[in-house]
Amino acid sequence: MKPLTSPDVKEMHAWFKMKIPKKIVVAGAICAAVLFLFYNQNQVHIPKVTYLFRTCNDDQPQKETSTNMFENDPTKIDLMVENIFQKVDQLIPKVTLQDLNRATSGEMTEATIMNPKDKYCIGNQLHVKVQAYDYLGEMKTFGGDYLRARIYSPATNSSASGNITDFNNGTYLVNFTLFWEGNVHISILLMHPSEAVSALWRARNQGFQNIKYTGNFTSATEYVNSECNFKLDTEDEICQYVDQRDNEAFYCVKPPNFPCEALTHMNSVNRNHTYLSEAEQQLLQRSNIGVEISQMLKPVDVLSCSRAQKAHTEKCSLGTYYPIPSGYFSYNRWNPIHCKMSMFTENEILKNFLTGKKLFLIGDSTVRQYVRHFAEVLKIVDYFNHTEDEMQSWQKTLLAINLEKFIYVQWKKHTFPFVSQTFYSIKEDAYMARQIDQIGGGVNTIIVLTMGQHFRPFSFRIFIKTAINVRKAVERLFIRSPRTKVIIKEENVRDMDICMERFSDFHGHIQYLILRKIFDGLNVGFVDTLDMTVAYASHVIHPPVEVLENIISMSFTQAS
Repeated sequence: MKPLTSPDVKEMHAWFKMKIPKKIVVAGAICAAVLFLFYNQNQVHIPKVTYLFRTCNDDQPQKETSTNMFENDPTKIDLMVENIFQKVDQLIPKVTLQDLNRATSGEMTEATIMNPKDKYCIGNQLHVKVQAYDYLGEMKTFGGDYLRARIYSPATNSSASGNITDFNNGTYLVNFTLFWEGNVHISILLMHPSEAVSALWRARNQGFQNIKYTGNFTSATEYVNSECNFKLDTEDEICQYVDQRDNEAFYCVKPPNFPCEALTHMNSVNRNHTYLSEAEQQLLQRSNIGVEISQMLKPVDVLSCSRAQKAHTEKCSLGTYYPIPSGYFSYNRWNPIHCKMSMFTENEILKNFLTGKKLFLIGDSTVRQYVRHFAEVLKIVDYFNHTEDEMQSWQKTLLAINLEKFIYVQWKKHTFPFVSQTFYSIKEDAYMARQIDQIGGGVNTIIVLTMGQHFRPFSFRIFIKTAINVRKAVERLFIRSPRTKVIIKEENVRDMDICMERFSDFHGHIQYLILRKIFDGLNVGFVDTLDMTVAYASHVIHPPVEVLENIISMSFTQAS
């Protein structure tokens, strides 16, 4: 059978829709029209839904549009945050779980290759239809399941993610591009059924009781701990820690005989609390997460057919990002499909690139991996004034230098929300936007930002506001220093055996997509860590070194 062409895909769309009643098709068309909502000029674009906000025609690079998208008026920013939130909310399935048996079952769901052939050629498309079924074997009639798809060849350490389209009727189309020759395996995982997706979204935005913050107030002779959070339900006196300009705020119960300024340290723990019903909690048990739904699919044989992937000569640059799949691994090297990435894995290459430069890393521990890799693995920089005991407190600012090459590397955590069981100082840190404001910038300055993992347990509105404020800070930076390089390292997937209500990759996936829309139009680089870690099946919060080296290489290729 010949590979599917564009008309073939259109016929598949029609075929899928014939399987459901006409009224549902009409309703789906109306919903699609409603979901084609966007912001223009001073607003953020939200894409039309197909699979968790992925657009059917999102196969072209996003071009630079405009800057200065956001005004400084806190009221207007709050309205913008709410508008973005509401538009995303419309894209989330709203399903009330009455019976576990009616939830999507990974084991019952079927996957079928639409264009089966004895042999494929490099560059061919492989189309897989996924039909969702519940635990009773009944065909699902609505979409919203959170799927993850990849192809891989263990012999050559090759892998790539798949592009998933949700037809909103229980049927999905997964498109893979066959980038390499050999025996290629197919993996499609049901990460969460739509019923769990709906529950996760509702729970995330329902309140702040899942994480408990404790603030440490100190004086010269004593200290006391007190409850803190983004919102406190108490009649006690409250300390308000408010950034008046950016309208970001955090609160603590004021201890007796201590001024609010005495707050010095903070920690957080998971509360024994949930916003989920017992049935919803069962859907989020480890045995129901990441269930393989393509176990019956046999590997496919791919030949070169005298074809090879086009070698790009134009390096990956700032201001452009691409949809998944944006590249593929081959022999553990990431190959972007739209541009050329240089490898920064050898010590001399890295040292020469970083010579005379200041590298500021701001965010969570996934970007902290950069400086640890440079100092502890490659040993091209030395930590400045960090003892072994200090290193045990991983939240501390890390500074590493190379005096001979004039290399300066610094990592600082973003502040609230920051999740850590051990107490950490809040006096040396500031909101990410404020940290950017304190950087002078220049042609020899590189800033790598990441935000996401620590935001997952909290209302999506908090993430939106932080992202908007960071964008505004980058705009201010470019006004005073337009030659500064800013790279956004996007979120990566993480472990599947953690508390899903708080830290599911579903939350990260939403943040990943919205972050791109908020930063659209700025001359910044994007490192698609989500695509890389899905392709590699790197299900750990800190990607392994072979993935990390590609993340760093993509960062510095765009910054060079």
